[in-house]
Amino acid sequence: MPRTCSIARTLAVVGERWALLVVREVSLGVRRFRDIQEATGAPPAVLTARLRALVEAGVLTTRDYREPGSRARSEYVLTDAGRELLPVLIALKDWGDAHLTDERGVPVVTRHEGCGSAVHAVLVCDEGHPIECGRGLRPDVRVP
Repeated sequence: MPRTCSIARTLAVVGERWALLVVREVSLGVRRFRDIQEATGAPPAVLTARLRALVEAGVLTTRDYREPGSRARSEYVLTDAGRELLPVLIALKDWGDAHLTDERGVPVVTRHEGCGSAVHAVLVCDEGHPIECGRGLRPDVRVP
């Protein structure tokens, strides 16, 4: 029987390529279907399904907008749960920067608005001690 864990549960929501790319785009301020489709390259039917699933999972919510002379449409915004996925995106970006960068270099640097320094994902324990990746971790399995 497969192990029950929060990683598996999370992947059931965002473990498909287009889902995380949608979260990336909405976090960058891209909120309208057409613009998300253009930025991700997702086929329209796939994007429709992914947006619906992310709204149902509570990662995104919709908000109505209306351009002059047009009908009301929905745009997508991150919920608190969606914003809490940003460290996951930064961790994936950090890994890609370290292991998949080509001769052109790192494609995007995410910076802290306050000071301009690059932002990275780090592991820390509840006491604030930094954890070196892959060292000093001990699983405390609670659910069989």
